[in-house]
Amino acid sequence: MTSKQKPPLIEFLRQMILIRRFEEKAAEMYALGKIAGFCHLYIGEEAVAVGAIGAANPDDYIVTAYRDHGHALARGLEPKRVMAELFGKATGVSKGMGGSMHLFDAGKNFMGGYAIVGGHIPVATGIGFAMKYEKKDQVVLCFFGEGSVPSGNFHEALNLASLWRLPVVYICENNRFGMGTPVERASALYDIAHAAKAHDMPFHHIDGMDVVDVYNQMKKVIDGVRASKRPIFVEARTYRYMGHSMSDPAHGHYRTKAEIDEQKKRDPIATLQQRLLEKKEITPEEVSKMEREIQDIVLESVEFAEKSPEPPLEALTEYVYS
Repeated sequence: MTSKQKPPLIEFLRQMILIRRFEEKAAEMYALGKIAGFCHLYIGEEAVAVGAIGAANPDDYIVTAYRDHGHALARGLEPKRVMAELFGKATGVSKGMGGSMHLFDAGKNFMGGYAIVGGHIPVATGIGFAMKYEKKDQVVLCFFGEGSVPSGNFHEALNLASLWRLPVVYICENNRFGMGTPVERASALYDIAHAAKAHDMPFHHIDGMDVVDVYNQMKKVIDGVRASKRPIFVEARTYRYMGHSMSDPAHGHYRTKAEIDEQKKRDPIATLQQRLLEKKEITPEEVSKMEREIQDIVLESVEFAEKSPEPPLEALTEYVYS
């Protein structure tokens, strides 16, 4: 796919709706106790994963943090197996051993889901080193939240990537809250503004609520990294409607309902859908049909997960070596 090709907007709409409906159902299943452990939702941020991954080649690598459902679905992981992983079932993408925060599919070069804040950034950098060492024409997309920016992992990894000119695109999905406290919020914003310069990297800002802008900008960025073999830092300003995790209220502690409602006026799904309707590239009937088809996919995913077996007891020692 060349940078001159038009973005597949109807497919982007389908992917964003799938992510939204999948996660709404995941929240419901979590509330019912069918999903255990932690569960971090991506609702509101769908345009970043869909636009950025849509701009990458199928063999480029994707590495992300614990808020990984959207990235996994945008990469093409099967919804049934993703839901089964959330349920901790043997048919899940990580055989039920990882859960919500550790989605993985090596066949699609989707290298996680990592639970430690900033812990995956050195992993992405290492994959970038491998691509350079093996003289591959591949790029690594590394997604992380602004809360990762103050960590030592972040700065050490970017230092090495810049020094060794590694083909990594560091994508900060800046939700502007940095884990929810005002101090962290201010710190994260300050660090993001200076991080690229500090590590001698080109810096790009994209509108993370507009999938078209994300795709167009990321296509140029990824093509540039592929050609120059040097890393780039991207800040995608976005807004998540949900709290940090399912154990965290959507608002009240560090933001108001009015703030969330104001941000929803720029909802990435509603914005793209309205654009397509106005340009008559899709009809209301086609949108309704798409919604019904996606709802069926999500319901089938839950049914698949519920009917899937638990991991066998011997799986506990499957990867233990003496």
